Amino acid sequence: MPPPSSRSLELYQAHRQALIDYACGIVGDRSSAEDIVQEAWIRVEAVERLRPPTEPLGYLYRTVRNLALDVYRARRRMGRRSAEELIDQGLQPADDAPSPEAAALARSDLARLLESLDELPDRTRQAVILYKVEGLKLREVAARLKVSVALAQTLVVDGVEHCALRLSREERT
Repeated sequence: MPPPSSRSLELYQAHRQALIDYACGIVGDRSSAEDIVQEAWIRVEAVERLRPPTEPLGYLYRTVRNLALDVYRARRRMGRRSAEELIDQGLQPADDAPSPEAAALARSDLARLLESLDELPDRTRQAVILYKVEGLKLREVAARLKVSVALAQTLVVDGVEHCALRLSREERT
């Protein structure tokens, strides 16, 4: 996969702070806003490789907004009353344990994901694990791998795309 285009990288760098402020206004949390903006850029960069949007900045803002709203909605759903409050009111909290079928399906999905990660080159696999599993920022991934932030981002995008394609192909068969 080619490295990020200089046009999209310049656009990202020039508007990063404004995008973070925009996302922060929606989710109310700067750390989440930074993650949202990074994820939005990864998605926009992937789309731009296939077909550049006519309004790249507008597309980037829409992507940030949509991701921020997804995070906001997920937080609202998770903001249910605590189990203690329910018990105090004489109600039973919901059983959060997955069904045996769901647990088996999750184990199968995990095995397929681990297989797809094993197919990646070592540095790409490390970048994906550091970013997606350990939750490091791209600059931290870059520092650990002793590469530029742009290369770390490319490695993560390549690895995630490979895994997503592999898993989607297996679901269709």
